[in-house]
Amino acid sequence: MDALKQKFFEKSSALKAEIKAMLKSHGGLVVDDVTLGQVYGGARDIKMMVWETSELDAMEGIRFRNMSIPELKEKLPKGADGKQPLPEALFWLMLVGEIPTDAEVAWLTAEWRKRSDVPEHVFRTLDALPEHTHAMTQFSIAINALQTESIFARRYDEGFPKDEYWDATYEDTMNLIARLPRIAAYIYRRTYANHQHIAPNPQEDWSGNYAHMLGFDNADFKALMRLYLTIHADHEGGNASAHTTHLVGSTLSDPYLTFAAGMNALAGPLHGLANQEVIKWIFDMLDEIGTTAPSKEQIADYVNATLAKGQVVPGYGHAVLRQPDPRFIAQMEFAKEYIRHDDVVEVVWKVYNVVPGILGALGKVKNPWPNVDAHSGALLVHYGLKEYGYYTVLFGVSRALGVLAALCWSRALGFPLERPKSVTTEWAMAQVAKSIEQ
Repeated sequence: MDALKQKFFEKSSALKAEIKAMLKSHGGLVVDDVTLGQVYGGARDIKMMVWETSELDAMEGIRFRNMSIPELKEKLPKGADGKQPLPEALFWLMLVGEIPTDAEVAWLTAEWRKRSDVPEHVFRTLDALPEHTHAMTQFSIAINALQTESIFARRYDEGFPKDEYWDATYEDTMNLIARLPRIAAYIYRRTYANHQHIAPNPQEDWSGNYAHMLGFDNADFKALMRLYLTIHADHEGGNASAHTTHLVGSTLSDPYLTFAAGMNALAGPLHGLANQEVIKWIFDMLDEIGTTAPSKEQIADYVNATLAKGQVVPGYGHAVLRQPDPRFIAQMEFAKEYIRHDDVVEVVWKVYNVVPGILGALGKVKNPWPNVDAHSGALLVHYGLKEYGYYTVLFGVSRALGVLAALCWSRALGFPLERPKSVTTEWAMAQVAKSIEQ
């Protein structure tokens, strides 16, 4: 048993015992109330699942194992330039709650490299698709095709005890994460680079190799990938892709089928697909205004015109956050450090100075501040990755780290099949009538 796996087993076993004792003594404790508005409003803010790897605070933003993004940037082992954190280090932190040493991160990088070979049938499956197939559709199909390699599925068919579910889940998680950059880069090159594929570089870390296989060997772009794949990795369990992964995983679907389901949720315009909507909105604005350096007044006019059409300003607002997204700020800081001048990046900053005031004045928007999607596209465009239909795949590669680490915990702690209670509108109206009578 490798060192990370052994450490995860010890920590999850201890926590499982604590949870069992807690529920035995306090399982009937009432910890939350549910309103009719929440029943009809997408279960917003209802506390109904456990997610060990991260938590989201409305004012402070995402915290990974109680560490903020600035703390991650300071404390996690860094990539080649010594500035940006390695996603491998974040995965270690999320899985076992400890900041890894440089040696431990080097081991994990090497371990993922060793597990990264993709079966040829996965590439053949992708090549059978029309080239205009959306990148996220290709990504989901490739993950499903890779399911032939699932250790969990094989061992379940053979028959193995529940207390070993975590072990097979861990192995599938490690293999799947290791293979995702190769699959994702293949999709990019077949779709946007005329099938001119690039072999992996065994000298690179996980993010650097992904950038290399995409066709971007610029050192600063590799640094951006390390930051990007770190800050997009997790956002507590209530978001659509995480919750979908948790739900499907609770049926004991293997990690491949489970993660593919999560990626189908990520592909929705109200979730991960929003990152491509932001840069498209910016390009449309610049085309209509007729300049790549619009004034704040011109941006304000375009924003008001967008709202007047009944449309939203993509990249602004968040279901939970009530402050600027720390992930947006991290990307802004990256741009200020690595990029001297870029018209599109500066437009993003101008939009940031304009939009919150306009949305706040409407009095209807709880959070007028930018989220992570508001900045990411501009950085990618700067380095030449302009095909915004691909951006959600980048998001998906990153999100694997969080949702699969959490899936390991769900299996280790023996979480049951998720089965919330539904009601009818007739029932809801009866409750209202009863409350009026009282």
